[in-house]
Amino acid sequence: MLSDRLEYFQKCDILYIMKEKNRQKKRKHRFGAGAIFTLTLCIVLSIGMAGILSMVFFKGEETGEQGKTVKEDDKEHFFWEKMPEEVQAEPVMGTEVQNTRYGHELADAEYMRANYIQAWESSQPDTVTFGFIGDILFDDEYAIMANLLRRGKTIDNGISGDMLTRLQGVDVLVANNEFPFTERGTPTEGKTYTFRADESTVAYLHDIGVDVAVLANNHIYDFGETGLLDTLDVLERAGIPAIGAGRNLKEASAPLYFIVNDMKIAIVAATQIERLDNPDTKGATEDGAGVFRCWNPEKLYQVVAEAKEQSDFVIVFIHWGTENQAEPDWAQLDQAPKLAQAGADLIIGDHSHCLQGITYFDDTPVIYSLGNFWFNSKTLDTCMVQVTIGRNGLESFQFIPAIQSDCRVSLAYGEEKSRILAYMRGLSPEVTIDAEGYVSKNIH
Repeated sequence: MLSDRLEYFQKCDILYIMKEKNRQKKRKHRFGAGAIFTLTLCIVLSIGMAGILSMVFFKGEETGEQGKTVKEDDKEHFFWEKMPEEVQAEPVMGTEVQNTRYGHELADAEYMRANYIQAWESSQPDTVTFGFIGDILFDDEYAIMANLLRRGKTIDNGISGDMLTRLQGVDVLVANNEFPFTERGTPTEGKTYTFRADESTVAYLHDIGVDVAVLANNHIYDFGETGLLDTLDVLERAGIPAIGAGRNLKEASAPLYFIVNDMKIAIVAATQIERLDNPDTKGATEDGAGVFRCWNPEKLYQVVAEAKEQSDFVIVFIHWGTENQAEPDWAQLDQAPKLAQAGADLIIGDHSHCLQGITYFDDTPVIYSLGNFWFNSKTLDTCMVQVTIGRNGLESFQFIPAIQSDCRVSLAYGEEKSRILAYMRGLSPEVTIDAEGYVSKNIH
């Protein structure tokens, strides 16, 4: 009994350390529904809780049920007081929070868990910044991870320090996780490239600063349902929300919500790829695991519309397009305006392995593809997109040029930066992109 408790606390302590590493790098305090209790529980081992548990356990044997029970109010107070001061966050039950528009949701931890809602904090009092990057791959049988391990294993051997600073500087970073975390399963028969990574590599997501892992892509099912389910479990243990895939369709299609600065922002992820009646990457069903497929887009439009009713701002992250083609294809051109009509306020695309252009549908900006981010050994132009969202909607959209070269990603400067921005202007005739990558809609 006692050994089981100690093992649980040891696992929690490892998870806490991983989360805290990312939290310190971003220099902010973030908490989700029920996270205060979880985090405080996990710190207990480091302050000698094992000894306290031992005493409580043996005392309980002597004194009966009364000796075994600790009052919940006292226990929570004890855990709270022992949290490091730099990671303490304001409890969401305070009067100030309850008086906000979403105070009733923040006060109901069970409701937040059931509806995939995260309470969040940002670096500014009235806005929140989101960052988006394209395909990442941690499979050590391919060039990216093989080179990182050869160079010294730490993340700065694969992503430059200045690039990491930008990634870690946003309030919420969203990345396309183009592989499963698994050591089990069978590779998809007949598929040219099948990817997977060991569970331990999830630590690199924390090192990069990733807050949301997008699983709506054509490689998350490379090792079947087993690989997908393992991935969901790994990300859950790591404290990183996953979107775009799940144990059933309800979970796979569910928006992830952030409540921050009295705003509620939704993110929905879906994939068109593969465009087949019987794709290798299985779509989730009512009782079966898979991705949220949108080759038939009606369900996606419905989810976006419902998310808009429940939030102030809706982001759609969609896997679509034709590989190695810089121009959006007919399906992208068909779905993008309909997503905007359904309620999307921002559309982020990827899959093509190259950059694609930026446009607007009414007031909704679309970048058709972010391109690869940290994915293979090719020399490719890539980017990070950073947006600032305020109570009146989108305040800024910035395209930040970067280069993937020799299995390393770096910010672009000087002539390289100017070249990439000029290339994006050529792909994006309906917008203006200034010298720092800020994008605005052309007024006709």
